[in-house]
Amino acid sequence: MSIIKSQRTIGLLGGSFNPAHEGHLHISLQAMRRIGLDEVWWLVSPQNPLKSTDDMASFEDRFASAQAIAKRSPFIRVTDFENHLKSRYTADTLRELTHAYPHLRFVWIMGADNLAQIHKWHEWQSIFQQVHVAVYDRAPYTFKALAGRASQRFLYTRTTPAELLSKRLPAWCFMFGVRHPLSATEIRKRLGKTG
Repeated sequence: MSIIKSQRTIGLLGGSFNPAHEGHLHISLQAMRRIGLDEVWWLVSPQNPLKSTDDMASFEDRFASAQAIAKRSPFIRVTDFENHLKSRYTADTLRELTHAYPHLRFVWIMGADNLAQIHKWHEWQSIFQQVHVAVYDRAPYTFKALAGRASQRFLYTRTTPAELLSKRLPAWCFMFGVRHPLSATEIRKRLGKTG
């Protein structure tokens, strides 16, 4: 059974943004165009529980880097919402956001690398139950992501980007397309900030 889009739909791109770069902008704008989002909010994480703090820039520096990239589009908004929460888990963030903004509909945007290991996330299955999910293809994670635990668990709820918003939860899509070559890890390597 399908539902009709009748409210503003916001894409949520969470991450460390260590630093933010053109790739974040690329997937945000692609998701807007292909799914039909009204805007995308970047949720700068205080600290990803699954990532090391060794080469993590301060929250302020990462937030500023996100603002610098996001200003290139009037449809991208950088938020410090997660910095105000006591929990640093996506499932909790989504609960808070859907409670704080009941008039909005949210779509969680993530890369294939995250889909491949989302089963390690706190209450990961509830993410699919709370919001629509859009996964952007990212080399070399395509096969691992599509063969992974989350993809298999929600196999029959996968749909196309164009139809995602017409589906009842849980529903997710995998977006193939032109990949952006940049990654925060590569940028830090070039700057000599990681091994």
